[in-house]
Amino acid sequence: MGRGKFKSKPTGRRQFSTPEDMLAGTSNRPRTFRQKEAEHEVEENEETSGDESGEESEEETSKNKGTQGIIEIENPNLVKTKNMKVRDVDVGKTTELSRREREEIEKQRAHERYMRLQEQGKTEQARKDLDRLALIRQQRADAAKKREEEKAAKEQKKAEARK
Repeated sequence: MGRGKFKSKPTGRRQFSTPEDMLAGTSNRPRTFRQKEAEHEVEENEETSGDESGEESEEETSKNKGTQGIIEIENPNLVKTKNMKVRDVDVGKTTELSRREREEIEKQRAHERYMRLQEQGKTEQARKDLDRLALIRQQRADAAKKREEEKAAKEQKKAEARK
């Protein structure tokens, strides 16, 4: 059975562990650098755990990224999250809205108020719309009346022509 993706060469063949090897923990693969480093740290922690107090071991577990360990400067722009307990939360306290949120709410209320006035016909635009609508209705009624008169005149002419 061929093992690996490519044709095997004498210099290096791919060796894959079987699921049984993985469960047993006996794989032919050499240990990686990270695994060796992790084992080394575990050994150091076991050696020093008896000598140190709990505070010092906590400091070792939190690794500093980049230059955080070297330079310790308080960033005034950094907002630290404040975790509040449930018992400390004031339910009655209302949070202040931001300027944008206040403006958005005012805008919505003004629009609703305008739409209510529009429905009642109290705004200038609503009056113009109603006047235009009345004019159109009047024109349509006149056109319908004219059509009826023309139709009646045609029928009268036909009746006279038959006689």
